[in-house]
Amino acid sequence: MVHASNERRPTLEAVAARAGVSRATVSRVVNGGAGVRGEVRERVRRAVTDLGYVPNSAARSLVTRRTGAVAVVIAEPETRVFADPFFGRQLRGISRELSAADTQLLLLLQETRAGHERIGRYLSAGHADGVLMFSLHRDDPLPAMAEASGLPTVYGGRPGWAGAERALYVDTDNRDGARQAVRHLRARGRRRIAVITGPLDQTSAQDRLDGYRDALDPATADPRLIADGGFTAQGGERAMAELLAAAPDLDGVFVCSDLMASGALRTLRAHGRRVPEDVGVVGYDDLDPAAWTDPPLTTVRQDVEEMGRLMARLLLRRLAAGPGAARDEPAPVVTPATLVVRESG
Repeated sequence: MVHASNERRPTLEAVAARAGVSRATVSRVVNGGAGVRGEVRERVRRAVTDLGYVPNSAARSLVTRRTGAVAVVIAEPETRVFADPFFGRQLRGISRELSAADTQLLLLLQETRAGHERIGRYLSAGHADGVLMFSLHRDDPLPAMAEASGLPTVYGGRPGWAGAERALYVDTDNRDGARQAVRHLRARGRRRIAVITGPLDQTSAQDRLDGYRDALDPATADPRLIADGGFTAQGGERAMAELLAAAPDLDGVFVCSDLMASGALRTLRAHGRRVPEDVGVVGYDDLDPAAWTDPPLTTVRQDVEEMGRLMARLLLRRLAAGPGAARDEPAPVVTPATLVVRESG
């Protein structure tokens, strides 16, 4: 049974009659085609608004050869994605930018090697117009799959794999952010400064480790002061315990994510170390929980939501330009990192 409201749904012909133009002209305006004068285009848009006309998405996709959707691929298992506020903040920025462009977000998470293959098949099947991809590891096959699909792609984070020189990406200045963190600890009188890194097959973690080394006095460099926390709270707890066992005289620690820093703070409390009196702590990200820790966390701020917006904006620009627009190709974006001083360090 057809609902009565469906029978009264405005048609393309009704819009054409209202605007005083042909059906073909309305179709060009609705589907973003060229060759329509500004005054006529505005008249059609007013008629669309007045009648409440909603284009048939299936029919429009046949004309434009677009799905109206963007695949967002996060190269992490869902347990990590939903536990780390970083991902939620970045997705919010992406979602808001895509929504403003009337574009759907399709979220794809990678759980296993079979998950890689599933994502590759999905991208190649034409379900999306473009790809946003982040949290990649150096040996990840996903970038090659995105390239094989032929879809325009923007990456979150500086690419670290071979042949990625022309990749389009959005990142923050991780190395400089780390330098700011360590210099701050040194300025506060800390002399035995440790670092808790993320996985070093990710460029963000490697860049932050390099920045840590840049800011150290070479005479105080000590490999026992480096531990990998895997970008998780549990990893931060474990890495902090390893550092205390290896270097019990440490008096500062730069933790390469706020989530790991929350774990490191728990370990320091459990070992009777006062923060900041005994050990100064600086994190990285400046997500909301950083201000709620005890004590509130000094950290390096990267605007994660804005980075998500910029990723989506670059992809939408690339899609709007269409094929063969190499001269107008957008450039990668690197956003600044800023130290936010609170009570922990």
